[in-house]
Amino acid sequence: MNKEIAVLIPAHNEERTIMELVSELKKRFDTIIVVDDGSSDRTGSLAEENGATVLRHPVCKGKGEALKTGFHYILENLGGISAVLTMDGDGQHRVKDVENFLNAYHRQKGVSIWVGKRKIRGTEMPFIRRLTNVSMSIIISFLSGQWIPDTQNGFRLIKRDVIKNVRLITSHFETESEMLIKSGWHRYRIASVSISTVYSREKSKIRPVTDTLRFFRMLAVIIYPPLVKVQRCRKK
Repeated sequence: MNKEIAVLIPAHNEERTIMELVSELKKRFDTIIVVDDGSSDRTGSLAEENGATVLRHPVCKGKGEALKTGFHYILENLGGISAVLTMDGDGQHRVKDVENFLNAYHRQKGVSIWVGKRKIRGTEMPFIRRLTNVSMSIIISFLSGQWIPDTQNGFRLIKRDVIKNVRLITSHFETESEMLIKSGWHRYRIASVSISTVYSREKSKIRPVTDTLRFFRMLAVIIYPPLVKVQRCRKK
């Protein structure tokens, strides 16, 4: 039973898969945290019944906000946790691949973030998703100053220092890109871990136009921080 690493799962309406995921992870990890991001189904209760600590958002705030809620909880309440394993709750991340992260964690002491790397070619990954992954990986790798082949992958192992020192300001899927870019700026080393490539027939929660606009807005804000104040003024 691993007590050094916590698993963090942001989840929105994942009752179909969350129970099996949490129960399998509980065989390996002492601490499983599920952030129920405004689900209208039994995601939170099923996760809780199977041994997870559940943090709840009354409404859906976005994946980035769910991650930040989990990170804040860990920093404030779990002093013995040295790293956080983030996973999606929809079944795309396989528990068996956790061992690859743990092996890398114990072997590569100078690394601060390990990002899952899926096989892109010769798989059922939709063409538009493949194109997006490759183009985003090139942009984010350039901005972070190191090559990250699958930047859109949310299956990651992140050391405590990173979540403590890297301040995140976005709220949705772009938050994962923001973390990589800012971690590079903080000179944290980022490495990759091979994982399974899993695609079901379920519709992706990513909205191509909206989330692409959010990504470029995020780039503008982190490159030119005064824009944060401008955005806050407009909201008021």
